Amino acid sequence: MIRLAIEEALLASHRHVFAVLFWFMVLPGPSGAILYRLAGFLARRWRGQGAFGAFALRVHELLEWPAVRLTAIAFAVVGDFEDAVYCWRAQARAWADRNLGIVLAAGAGAMGVRLGMPLAEADGGVEPRPDLGVGEAAEVAFLDSTVGLLWRSLVVWVFALAILSVARILG
Repeated sequence: MIRLAIEEALLASHRHVFAVLFWFMVLPGPSGAILYRLAGFLARRWRGQGAFGAFALRVHELLEWPAVRLTAIAFAVVGDFEDAVYCWRAQARAWADRNLGIVLAAGAGAMGVRLGMPLAEADGGVEPRPDLGVGEAAEVAFLDSTVGLLWRSLVVWVFALAILSVARILG
């Protein structure tokens, strides 16, 4: 349960905070944030709907590419840098969705926790998922570590936003 809570926290913070902030900084005003959230919504909504679904998924993946990597870099900077980069490079490609694998692997490495691993399904089956991260198994104490990692990452992102804002005003 704790392992899944950490995974969901890392992914939700990327999708709803860090990627939105990134696109807010890149494109003028809120248009970037709206574009990113709309692309994610349409990719989920039109999944399997032929050409519309394929186009929406491709646009969302295109928008995810830089945001995922910058989220992972932020996790590495505010956490254990070496382990975060190692997990990103060595383990992320084994995850079903490589973009999500990058966020999870970098977050797990930055905190020194193991995530992923097989997941029991409601029907009694097992969903095979690769191991991510290095270090200890997820325990209750890592929930506080997750919150700390996310807050420190948010400070880095807000600092970057402030620097870009000042640069736009002065430039």
